[in-house]
Amino acid sequence: MDELKADALFAPVLQIAGVSHGFFTRRGGVSSGVYASLNGGVGSRDAPETVAENRRRMAAVLRVDAERLIVPYQVHSPDVLVISGPVDGRPHCDGLVTSTPGVALGVTGADCGMILFADAKARVIGAAHAGWKGALTGVLEATLFAMEGLGASRSSIIAALGPAIGQNSYEVGPEFYDRFVETAQAYADFFRPSQNWGRFMFDLPAFIALRLRQAGVGAFEDLGRDTYAEPEQFFSYRRSVHRQEPDYGRQISAIALV
Repeated sequence: MDELKADALFAPVLQIAGVSHGFFTRRGGVSSGVYASLNGGVGSRDAPETVAENRRRMAAVLRVDAERLIVPYQVHSPDVLVISGPVDGRPHCDGLVTSTPGVALGVTGADCGMILFADAKARVIGAAHAGWKGALTGVLEATLFAMEGLGASRSSIIAALGPAIGQNSYEVGPEFYDRFVETAQAYADFFRPSQNWGRFMFDLPAFIALRLRQAGVGAFEDLGRDTYAEPEQFFSYRRSVHRQEPDYGRQISAIALV
């Protein structure tokens, strides 16, 4: 197979000694067609052997063994699991935390938010998948709580949001708006009217940022990349639907103690 290196973006706030991370793009893999080329999604209909090779390349960037890159079966929940080593199968959850060196925690996304966390002093890391439902129901706060259980201090935790769908690309209906505003009236600030009457444009990255800042993280960075608007760089579920494509690839974002 071609030995291109998996392409990744890096958050300056997570450039920490003893920590490796990457917000992987769709470049530098071996998949083809709608999955070209660095598809990390075992839930896609891509060939399993090509997804495995793509993940091997990601693990190499993270400086861990491929079998120690842990990525859950995501269910849009607030559920978080503490990891101490390789696991059997794919745990059903949307957040992972660990204090074990040599284990990489990953989440997949193709519009949803992928957030990586680190407390450099406590040597505790985390990863969370936060679409609108997970962000609204508390996956971010649950990840912080689980990290604290391993000795992290919330005010020392650094968080970074990778590529996600931007507000200009994310049109939603009135029932979506109502669900947020019924939870908190202030959440109306994350919506602006769409050009289509009765619909709204939702700012998922800004909502994630608010939840993390309100939760008391020490620092937060948003890479500010829109998965929908950059087809050469990122997979996007919503874009695949609009293009009537048969399936779509998934990005992986991951972090490890090394």
